[in-house]
This record gives sequence, C-alpha cells and structure tokens, in this order.
Amino acid sequence: MTRRLLIGYLTLAALVLLCLEIPLGFVYSRGERERVADAARDEAESVSAYAALSLAADRAGQSLPERVAHCAERIGGKVVVVDGSGELLTASYPLSGRAARALPTRPGITAALRGTSAVDVRTSTIGGVEYLSVAAPVSQGARGAVWLTVPTRTVHERIHRAWLLLGAGGLGVLAAVGVLGYAIARWTGRPIRELERATYELADGGLAAPVTITKGPPEVRRLAAAFNRTAARLAHLLASQHAFAGEASHQLRTPLAALRLRLENLEPNVSARGRPSLTAAVTETDRLSRMVEGLLAMARLEEDAVTPGPVDVGAVCAERHRTWEPLFERQGVALVLFAGSVGPVLALPGAVEQILDNLLSNALRASPPDSTVTMELRLLVPARRALRDARPCWVDLHVTDEGPGMTPDQRVRAFDRFWRAPGAPKGGTGLGLSLVQRLAHASGGEARLHPAATGGLDAVVRLPSAEPPPGGHPLAKPGPRRREAPALPA
Repeated sequence: MTRRLLIGYLTLAALVLLCLEIPLGFVYSRGERERVADAARDEAESVSAYAALSLAADRAGQSLPERVAHCAERIGGKVVVVDGSGELLTASYPLSGRAARALPTRPGITAALRGTSAVDVRTSTIGGVEYLSVAAPVSQGARGAVWLTVPTRTVHERIHRAWLLLGAGGLGVLAAVGVLGYAIARWTGRPIRELERATYELADGGLAAPVTITKGPPEVRRLAAAFNRTAARLAHLLASQHAFAGEASHQLRTPLAALRLRLENLEPNVSARGRPSLTAAVTETDRLSRMVEGLLAMARLEEDAVTPGPVDVGAVCAERHRTWEPLFERQGVALVLFAGSVGPVLALPGAVEQILDNLLSNALRASPPDSTVTMELRLLVPARRALRDARPCWVDLHVTDEGPGMTPDQRVRAFDRFWRAPGAPKGGTGLGLSLVQRLAHASGGEARLHPAATGGLDAVVRLPSAEPPPGGHPLAKPGPRRREAPALPA
C-alpha cells in the first residue's frame, strides 16, 4: 500500500509539474527570442539613424566605422552598412571582394534598399552557424541600408539553461514530494498493516490483539475500532462454543451411559413380549450417543483451524483394519485391505482415523452377511505433460461395500447433515458422511460416493500427497486454506 500511495503522489506531482513547466519553458523560449530580436532591431535602427546623420554631414569615413565596430562588439555580432546602390560603406569585420559584391543580393538588404520594410528580421544559416539578421534602411530616401547579424547560439544556450533549471527544479520538487509522500503513506498505511496482521492472526485461529486506533486517518481509525469489536465478539463466541462443547461432551455422555445401563438392567424384568421394545430403546440410546459424539466432533472441527500435516495413510489404514476386523467377522462380513506404497498424505491430525471409522461403520451396517468390504489406497500421478509444472500427486482412499447402494440423487444428498437414505439400517445418525466430507475439505481434499462394480457403494476420499511428483519439487506445507482437489470421476 505504501508503494502504491507513493507512486500516486509522485504521478500527480509529475503531471502538475509537466502542466506548469512545459508551457513556462515555451513561454520563456519565445520571450527570449523576441527579446534578442527586439534588441537587434533597436541596434539596427540606432546604427541606421547614426549612419543617416553621418552621410548627411559627409562624415561616413570618419566616425561611422567606429560606431559600427562599437555596436558589433556590444551585440556580439556583425554590422554592415551599404549605400543606396548596395556598395559597401563600412563593416565591423573584413569582407572579401566577392562577399562585398554579394551584399545587394541579400534579401534583407534588398528590402531595406527598396524601402518596402522599415525593419526586416530574418533567421539564416551562414557557414554552419545560425544567425538572426536585421536590415534597416538608412533613411526614408533609401540612401543606404544597415545589415546587422547576431548569432543565435547565445540565445539557445540561455534557453537550454532555462530548460535545465526547470528540469532540476522539477526533480527537486519530485524528491521533496517523494519524501513527504513516503512519510504520509507510512503514516496512513501503518494502521492498515496492523489490521492486516491482526486479520491473519484471527484467520489462523488465534486471538487477535486489539489494533491501535489512535493512528492514521479517521476512516482507518473507525475501521480499526469496528475490527476490534468484531474480533472481541468473535473471540467471545468461540470461547462460548468451546465451553459449550466441553460441557456438553461431559454432561451428555454421563446420562446417556446411565440410561443405557438402566435399560440393560431392566432386561431380566421385561417379558418376552416387551423385549423388542427394550432392544429398540437400547439401539436408539446407542444412536443418540453416536449422534452426540458426531455433533461434538463437527463442532470441534469448525472451531479449530489446524494446519494439515504429513500422515502415513498406509499405517493408519492397517491400524484401523486390525481394529475393525473383529467387528466385521462378528457380523459375517470380510474386511480386506489393499494398501500399496502411496507415501504420506497431508491431512488434519486424526482426520484419516475419523474418516475411516465413519466409512467402515456405514459399510458394516449396509453390508449383508457373507459379503466383503474393501479398503484400497491408490496413488493418482499427474499426466506426463503436467510433470513439468510440478503439479502435486493425490491419494484416493476407497471403501467399497456390497450393500444395496444408492441412487444418484441419494448419493448427492448423502453428505447433508442428519440425512438418511430411505430403508437405511437402524443405528445411523446421518452425521458420518457429513463429517467425512468436512474433514476431507479441511485437509485440502474431496469426498465422493460412486456406485461400486459389485452393486454396492464406493466411498472415495481424495487427499493431497505429501511427496513431490516425479521430477517435481517438494510440496510446501499448506496453510489453513483449503486446496482445491481435482474433480473425482462421476
């Protein structure tokens, strides 16, 4: 921001200087040329009047050469006086015979001898040097003419010097504006930089310190005050949510566990006719316990902004396979693991475990006896053409069952909170897939449901690989922002 403000100040100052100095330079140049031309015209008229008096008194041979030499020395140019026929009377510099004979052909002298112009001002180049020439008749009777030439080099030097002074002055003004503008930009941008720092701290999940609201322009101070109120309110809401999650986790688990224990203790006193109702009550109690755990897990996930880190997905899959295999065997369902060498993935701490637990739990409830649930890891390598761009690899985690599956509309809605497919087995809460999708998104990946080749459901979770692609560069550790995963095939 400081750089942009400084560039704006300098650009505005430069435009103002250009609008002022360029016209001023041209006005000065024109005025200087006119001043020199007027001075030369006055000198020519002065010499013309003196020559007329000298010729009238027949003293041209005595004082006129001295007057001409003195005038030429004063103006730094040349002065020539000719008579009415164009013959040379006197000159301030030596003339060859050829040059003297060519004097009557000069346009200015010719006009002065004709008397058609009292004073004729011309610019000509003689011997590679530009001169300002002035020709004036000696008298009304055209008894002669005075031809005065002044080199314009001095005028040009003055004009160039004026342009240089204007340029130096403009640079000085720009330097002063730059120093002053930098100070103003720093003063203006300091509270905005503090706001930016506090905003990043707040976005990263930290508690932003209050921003100083005594610096900067009034608009920025009002913005800082509004940010402080927003940050304080958000911190209060997060603290309240954290306290609620902790208290609810403690307060809800205990009565639910006591309720289930009481229902189990009632079993010996319940008749055979009422046992199905008791079993249904225990099942609903278990479902309520899982729903509470899922809601608390989602609340903690939305509350904490954790940075994804490398996770050995193969080891996690093997560990969860050992944990869940006895439960699957008890239901008569086989649990098979195909885990190749895919390397670590980037995921939130504990996210892969929760994803697998929810997917395996859903697959177990949906799988009929004597069926198979498959866990498989696949490494998605970018195309060969994309290897030059060092695009990241992705790891697909598949959990496939042989259950009834879902329709396309049901697969789309399956990630909604509390949604359960019609005819789904009892015990589900409708939060498992929603939590899976949120964990995948927070880890920089994606979750999708596809029809399995065996007629069941193929749940695919795509996570970014922590290893570089072949020939690529190591991936930087991502920040809390979600990284878009490539779309999973429908």
